[in-house]
Amino acid sequence: MEGFEQRYARFPGLNLSFEVREGIVKHSHDFAPGERPELDGFLPGLRPPLEAQLIDLADETAYNTADLDDAFSAGMLTACDVAEHVPEYRPLHEAAGIQFPGATGRERFHECLRQLVDKLVSGLIEGTVARAAASGVQTVGDVRAFPERLAAFAPEAAATSRALKRFLHARVYASPGLRQGRDRSMAMIGGLFRGFVEDPRRLPEPYRQRAFEGAAHRVVCDYIAGMTDGFLRRTYRQTIGPEPALAE
Repeated sequence: MEGFEQRYARFPGLNLSFEVREGIVKHSHDFAPGERPELDGFLPGLRPPLEAQLIDLADETAYNTADLDDAFSAGMLTACDVAEHVPEYRPLHEAAGIQFPGATGRERFHECLRQLVDKLVSGLIEGTVARAAASGVQTVGDVRAFPERLAAFAPEAAATSRALKRFLHARVYASPGLRQGRDRSMAMIGGLFRGFVEDPRRLPEPYRQRAFEGAAHRVVCDYIAGMTDGFLRRTYRQTIGPEPALAE
């Protein structure tokens, strides 16, 4: 096992704090030297450590399965819909109907979802172990210097993840109901941004003082970025007026 001293010997000045920040910068995209000058201090042209590479795909798994759960709870799709479009889910769905005949549809769905998460996570572990073994890497320096990322789903899990993303985009993210809500939210964000930039006195402290001291548009962006959906709506009504009506 590579110790901390050996781990950082090839890259003087690196430490665990640096790797955390590098992992955030390279969360889902590597970049070449000069491609993003403001990030040239984070080893452009090299891959991040395996921990950071795994986070990207772990997040993908968590977000996609959570969105599937939310969409099912909202009545936007059924378990049969998922089974039709996500091949790996189909045998889970069929087996649950046989194994748990007395369970509710919701209970069977959540059992299938639990198994789907397990298959994706197991596929990520298996795929990453196989690629790391085939690459011959031995140290974090080898991982950085390898020409491509080593963290990856095994082929079957990768196909399942792609099918799940396609299904969610078609049936959830691009659905008319969500599209209208997204358009309304974008209109409110735009209205608040313009209103606060034009009159920073509307901002609460300490944002108000910061807006007068520097770039108001940056301060307003920071303020709005921290809002929850409910707070955004309340602030819009209090600052601008009734929520914007959207065409059907």
